[in-house]
Amino acid sequence: MVTQTHFVQCQESAHAGKTVLSLSFREFQFAQTLVFAVEEINKNANILPGVTLGYKIYNNCGSMDILRAAMSLVSGHESSTTTRMCTSQTVQAIIGHSGSTPTIGLARTVGQFNIPVISHFATCACLSKRKEFPSFFRTIPSDYYQSRALAQLVKHFGWTWVGAISNANDYGLNGIAMFITAAQEEGVCIEYSAAFESTRPYHEILRIVDIIKHSTSKVIMAFMSHREIKVLVEELYKQNITGLQWIGSDAWITDSSLTESLGQTSLIGSIGFTVPKAQIPGLGPFLEKVNPSQFPNSIFLKEFWESVFNCSLTPGAGQRTCNGFEHIKDVRNAFTDVSDLRFTNNVYKAVYAVAHALHNLLSCEQSNSTFLNSSCTKPTQIQPWEVVKSLQNVNFIASEGENVFFDKNGDSPARYELINLQRVPEGTMKVATIGYYDASLPKGRQFTLNSAQIVWNGERQMMPVSVCSKSCPTGTRKAVQTGRPVCCYDCIPCPPGEISNITDSLNCLKCPVQYWSNTRGDGCIAKVVEFLSYSEIMGIMLAIFSLVGVFFTILITLIFYCNRNTPIVKANNSELSFLLLFSLTLCFLCSLTFIGQPSEWSCMLRHTTFGITFVLCISCVLGKTIVVLMAFRATLPGSNVMKWFGPPQQRLSVLVFTLIQVIICVLWLTISPPFSYSNMNYYKERIILECNLGSAVGFWAVLGYIGLLASLCFVLAFLARKLPDNFNEAKFITFSMLIFCAVWITFIPAYVSSPGKFTVAVEIFAILASSYGLLFCIFMPKCYVILLKPEMNTKKQIMGKTK
Repeated sequence: MVTQTHFVQCQESAHAGKTVLSLSFREFQFAQTLVFAVEEINKNANILPGVTLGYKIYNNCGSMDILRAAMSLVSGHESSTTTRMCTSQTVQAIIGHSGSTPTIGLARTVGQFNIPVISHFATCACLSKRKEFPSFFRTIPSDYYQSRALAQLVKHFGWTWVGAISNANDYGLNGIAMFITAAQEEGVCIEYSAAFESTRPYHEILRIVDIIKHSTSKVIMAFMSHREIKVLVEELYKQNITGLQWIGSDAWITDSSLTESLGQTSLIGSIGFTVPKAQIPGLGPFLEKVNPSQFPNSIFLKEFWESVFNCSLTPGAGQRTCNGFEHIKDVRNAFTDVSDLRFTNNVYKAVYAVAHALHNLLSCEQSNSTFLNSSCTKPTQIQPWEVVKSLQNVNFIASEGENVFFDKNGDSPARYELINLQRVPEGTMKVATIGYYDASLPKGRQFTLNSAQIVWNGERQMMPVSVCSKSCPTGTRKAVQTGRPVCCYDCIPCPPGEISNITDSLNCLKCPVQYWSNTRGDGCIAKVVEFLSYSEIMGIMLAIFSLVGVFFTILITLIFYCNRNTPIVKANNSELSFLLLFSLTLCFLCSLTFIGQPSEWSCMLRHTTFGITFVLCISCVLGKTIVVLMAFRATLPGSNVMKWFGPPQQRLSVLVFTLIQVIICVLWLTISPPFSYSNMNYYKERIILECNLGSAVGFWAVLGYIGLLASLCFVLAFLARKLPDNFNEAKFITFSMLIFCAVWITFIPAYVSSPGKFTVAVEIFAILASSYGLLFCIFMPKCYVILLKPEMNTKKQIMGKTK
C-alpha cells in the first residue's frame, strides 16, 4: 500500500508594509528545498521503502491565511489540488512558518489535534513551553540560547553600554527581553530599548531614529527581521547618522537582501550569531532546473519566473513575453546561491526528521517503539499523536555528520557561528565566520573567537568603544551615579591605607596592618618604621650635645684634679665634687641609650640607668648643700654638728638615697618592665617603634623620687643662699636646682603630648638640659676662679665674710 503524507510549507511572498507584493527568493528557496528533500527521500530505498511522501505548499502565509489553511487541513475540507497524486489525504506534519508570530498561532491551534509542527526559522523562546505547544518542534535553536550568546559576545568586547531595538512582535519582544536579562547578568547596561514594525506610521520610525541620534552608546543590538533593519538603516543613512556598531540576530544578519537597502554600507562590520553553514549535495543543480513546466498550476513559480527574467509568461500583458524555457542557471540571484546555506539546511533537516519519525513507526522494531502498545503499526493506522511521540525520539545523522535530535521541549541543540559582514570587491557583502558558540559545553568554554581579522563598522580595524563611563584605573573604585544604571559611575580614589590593583574595582581593599598604600593607591608597601636613630639630624645633634657634655665634664674633672690642693677645691668638698662629676658623666652618657632602635634590653637599660644616675647626681648635690648648712652651723659657739655629718655620713647618705632608687627600679623591672613596642595607633601610615613603659607607676615613681630629692635640695640651697661668705656654693646650687626643676616640670606635659620619636627627643633634651644646668651652675664659677682669678683662690679670700 502506498501512503502519502502531506507537508505544508508556508512561504512569505511580500514585504510587510508594501501594497505591491514581491516574491522573497529566500522563502522560495525554502519551498524548493522541501520539494528536493521529499523527492530525495522518495528515491532512497533505506527510508520509508514502499511509501511515497507528498506535500502541499501554501503561499502568502499571513497569520489569518495560515490558520485558515491549517483548519481546513485538520477538518479534512481542504480541496486544493496536490502536487502529486496520492492514496491518502491525511496530514501528518506541517513544516513552517518562518516567522515566530504566525507559528505561535499555528502551533497553538493544531497542537490541540496533536499534529506536529516543525519550524526551520521560528526562534521565539516562548515556543519551548511544552504545555502550551505540545506538538511543536524546530530545527533551529531557541532564542533563549542566542540571547545569552549575544550577551556574552557584548561582554567579551567590553561593551557595557548598548542600545536595544527589536520588532514589535513575539519574536522581537521576547528575544530582546531575554537579551536584556542576560546582558544585565553579564554586567552590561542597556541605555534604551525600543520596538517598532515597518508597517507602522512613518513617525514611529522617526522616533526610533531620534532615540539613536541622541544616545551615547555606539553599539546597537538589533533583534528584528531583515525588513525592519533595512527600513531603519535607510532612515539613518538619510539623516547622516554614522559610527554605529550593529549586533544582529539570526533573522537578518545573513540575509542577502541587505545589499538592496539604501544604507547597506553602514551594516558592514556588523556581527552576530547564526546557525552553522552547511552544504546540501545536489540542491544547487536541482534549483537550476526549476521550470514553470514542472508545476504549471503554481502561481508563485510563475511569479518567481517573471521576477527573475523581467518578463511575462502571459502574452499581451504589456511586458516582454517569455516562454518558460529560459535557463535559470545563467542568472545569479539569492535563489540559486547555495554557497552559504544555513536556514535552508534547517528545512532540509525538518523534512528528514519527519521521514525518520515515520520510518521508525513503520519499521515495526519493538526496541524503538517505546511509545506504542502494539508490536507493529500499519501505514493506514498512523495517528498524528504517534508522529509527535516518534519525533520526540528521533535521532539521526544528517548528510554532513550533524547529529539531529530534539530535546524535551522540541528544541534543537544550540550551536551557532559568529559571523562578521565584510565588503567584497564587487560592492556586495560577504559573511566571514569569526567564532563559534556551543551551549552544550561548560560555561566559560561555550564562546570561542578565532583569529580571523574582524572588520568593524566603517571598515575600521580598531574595535569601537561603547561605555557609559570610562574604565576606572587602579587606585580607584567605582561609585555609581545617583539615579543612573550601574555602568554609569565616577572613579573615586581609594582612601589612604586602601588599594585597588585591578581596573573597574567595586571596592578598595585594606592593606595588612603592617602595610600602607602607595601614592598611586594600587599596591601595599611596608609602613615606615620610625624611631630616633643615629642616621637622622635630630639623633646626631642630640648625640653630639651628649658627647660635648661628657667632654666638658671630663675637662672640669681634670681641672679640679690638677687643682685638688687649692683652697677653692678643698673648701667645696672635693670628694662629693668628683662623685658629682662622675654622676654627671653618666647622666650625659645615659642619654645615648635613648637613641637607636628600641629593643627589650635597651628599653630596660635606658630608664633604669637614667633614674639611678640622676638620683646619684642629686644625692651628691644634696650632700653638698647639707655640708654648706652644717659648715655655718659649726661656726656657732659650742656647736659640734659637723661630727654628725662628716665624710663617712656624706658617703652613706649618697649611698642610701641611691639605693632607694635602685630598689624602685628593681621592683619596676620585676613586676612589669619596659619593652619594645610597635605603635600603629598614632600614625596610620607609619609604625612608631618605641619603648612601652610596662608599668606607668614604676616610671612615675622613678621620676617622682628624683623630683622629691631635687625639691629638697632646692629648698635647702635656697635657705643657705644668703649665708655670709665670699664664696657661698649654696647660691650656685640654688640656680642649678632651679634650672633642674624648671626643666623637669616642663618635661611632663611635653613628654605626654609629643608623638613618636619626639617623645624620646624631649626626654633626652630634659636629661641634657638638667645635666648642663648642674654642670655649669655648680662648677663653672669655680673653674672661672681657678683659671682666670687665681688671686682669689686663697684661704683668706675663701674664708672671708661678705659685707
